[in-house]
Amino acid sequence: MSDSAKRPAAATNGHDDQETKRARLAQIVQDQQLLASQSIPTPHTPKVIQTVRLPDALRKKILITGGAGFVGSHLTDRLMSEGHEVVVLDNFFTGRKANVEHWLHHPNFSLIRHDVIQPILLEVDQIYHLACPASPPHYQYNPVKTIKTSTMGTINMLGLAKRVKARILLASTSEIYGDPEVHPQPETYWGNVNTLGPRSCYDEGKRVAETMMYAYKNQNDVSIRIARIFNTFGPRMHPNDGRVVSNFIIQSLQNKNITIYGDGSQTRSFQYVDDLVNGLTKLMNGNYDSPVNLGNPDEYSIKDFATKIKEFTQSSSEIKFLPKVADDPTQRKPDISTAKRELDWEPRVHVEDGLRKTIEYFKGEVEAAGEIIPTGPDAVKPKGGA
Repeated sequence: MSDSAKRPAAATNGHDDQETKRARLAQIVQDQQLLASQSIPTPHTPKVIQTVRLPDALRKKILITGGAGFVGSHLTDRLMSEGHEVVVLDNFFTGRKANVEHWLHHPNFSLIRHDVIQPILLEVDQIYHLACPASPPHYQYNPVKTIKTSTMGTINMLGLAKRVKARILLASTSEIYGDPEVHPQPETYWGNVNTLGPRSCYDEGKRVAETMMYAYKNQNDVSIRIARIFNTFGPRMHPNDGRVVSNFIIQSLQNKNITIYGDGSQTRSFQYVDDLVNGLTKLMNGNYDSPVNLGNPDEYSIKDFATKIKEFTQSSSEIKFLPKVADDPTQRKPDISTAKRELDWEPRVHVEDGLRKTIEYFKGEVEAAGEIIPTGPDAVKPKGGA
């Protein structure tokens, strides 16, 4: 008779239970190791992003304010893939939880719902301060709140950086140049800004934020970086942000009229979001602490850009011209000689290649929503939610 036949039934069952438990534990460990090595595919971000495991001496704890927004979520992807610990802080006014939900399971990721105009106590090594609505309809919806975000929010982040001795990078903007009289715009240009216009809550808020950055640097020896970001586009743009790229694509995909405010002769320069993220990380980890333009110097008239998007989407839309928006800049093009010299950075993604990726993203957004009504130039609260 075999040993198993001689073994009492209770003992056999107990042995089997132990084996089952050990197998389950081994599977749990294996699952946790997998979850700690990559993102989870989601409808919003189906691509799996692998993460590396850094030794403690190299792994940084990094705070991204506005990290659930368009640019912030792409920056989160980059830093997570490099093996750092990332803390995303967002009040979800324009940010969306769907932009970062593929990281919610990961042990290196934390998400905090918080408004930067309120202080917060954290221990971090670096701060990317991106929090602030960036599209005119959104930042004009509550101009006082926009000013508070740029001033009180920046003061709070600078105070945090001072306390924990973290380096802080401010996401400033090409809007500080206003309607420029110098073309292209170098960092040495002081700008031409209407302090009383509808865009001034954002323009002047960012200008004073830069001033505060240098005040903390000079008075408190805070390590600072300032990126002056020009027009950026790519997947995860808010579908109702009212910007040129998102509006033109959404209108074209739905064969609705493509609306241009003005005669379309005004120019813009557009960079793909991956190039911007490269520039931000190079700036943060480099040694240059004066302002740096990050943008693509390829310049397009708004009319030509609308025509290009119409062609790419094979749309039957018609281009309609409406009255010009107040204080809309007539031209915008970055001088990126500083970024080339100090950061060894320049855009790598051609605008047309970036547009194709962005169009594919918005096809999914339109299909999921059924219909998206583009946002006009007037102040409006962001649609959708976290």
